[in-house]
Amino acid sequence: MTTATDRRRLPFDRPNVLDLAPLYDVLRREAPVAPVTTPAGDPAWLVTRFEEVRELLGDKRFGRSHPEPENAARITHAAIQDGPTGDHETEEADHTRMRRLLTPAFSARRMLALSGHVQELVDGYLDALVAAHHRAADGVVDLHAGLAFPLPVAVICRLLGVPEDDGARFRSLSDRMATASADGDAHRARTEFGHYMAGLAEAKRARPGEDVISDLVRAQAEDGGFGYAEMVRLAVGLLFAGHETTVNRIGLGTLFLMTRRAHWEALVADPDTLVGPTVEEIMRLGAPGDLGLLRYAHTDVDVAGVTIRRGDAVILSINAANRDPAAFSDAETFDPGRPEHAHLGFGHGAHFCIGASLARVELRTVFATLARRLPDLRLARDLDEIGVRVGHITGGVTELPVTW
Repeated sequence: MTTATDRRRLPFDRPNVLDLAPLYDVLRREAPVAPVTTPAGDPAWLVTRFEEVRELLGDKRFGRSHPEPENAARITHAAIQDGPTGDHETEEADHTRMRRLLTPAFSARRMLALSGHVQELVDGYLDALVAAHHRAADGVVDLHAGLAFPLPVAVICRLLGVPEDDGARFRSLSDRMATASADGDAHRARTEFGHYMAGLAEAKRARPGEDVISDLVRAQAEDGGFGYAEMVRLAVGLLFAGHETTVNRIGLGTLFLMTRRAHWEALVADPDTLVGPTVEEIMRLGAPGDLGLLRYAHTDVDVAGVTIRRGDAVILSINAANRDPAAFSDAETFDPGRPEHAHLGFGHGAHFCIGASLARVELRTVFATLARRLPDLRLARDLDEIGVRVGHITGGVTELPVTW
């Protein structure tokens, strides 16, 4: 049994980009709420079992704010999920207002209306990849640079009202912001990102459009409780999360399917029926990043025989929970036909990912179109030879060399 004096340090070494560290399986069985040391060197609790992770995601006794922010444990030297955010006194009300404001923009109906545009984008990127494949002497093209990265960027730019020509700029800022840097570069990038979004917000104030950032500017002007800094922070978060997580899931999904040919061939044979469950399994088993979701206890709470004290940092390992044998049969096996689809890939409860419908539209369109247009798609390199991002809060691959 792990004790408070036997703190393992995050992140745990993992064998490859698709598998988790074997230690997570040990912790789920022996210490589902375990004391750990964060990459920043502070104490925290790591929760690994599905039951507890799901419960705490919906528990209002935990939040992203901290009762004493200056004394809060730090998680990383990146500038994403590094420490507490928001006002402890008003967090719940602020979050409710934010959800109310954004829900119409990310509704399932609006996402469905976007699906035609997403399909056009995917077809265009694949046309360019096919042309590049014909030109390449070895027939190898990079699916990451040609599809997995540009698609989510283009979609979130359109939804938020960000100039697509700025994609390279905010992608660079996102990478820097989410990469641990002892010299403070991640936080400098976050400041730069904030300045960029503030400039964009002011342009929208002068000439509003039918987009999310215009909606935020309008709401901030009308609601005295919705501060300017909060508006900018929210816009930065939407732009970051709105492309980063989908880029990663396209990459991981491609690797799962290319290294499990029977599932790829089944998808090729019947994409209409199988693309939905295939995407849900990618969301369950795909494990970007090596940490989890950060919460702070707002009061003393007993969980799985452990007392978490007010102010303690808690890291909810979505990756480990989604591979819990108590919740999923053959939990480590990629199986789109499994009966259980209640994964935590989009979170749970009040913080369920507001962009879940958007991500599903993008992922379903990508994998159904790949199956139809490139049925002989395969990796051009072994899994262990493919570049991955190191020290980045969401991880993921840097390339996807493929051929057909």
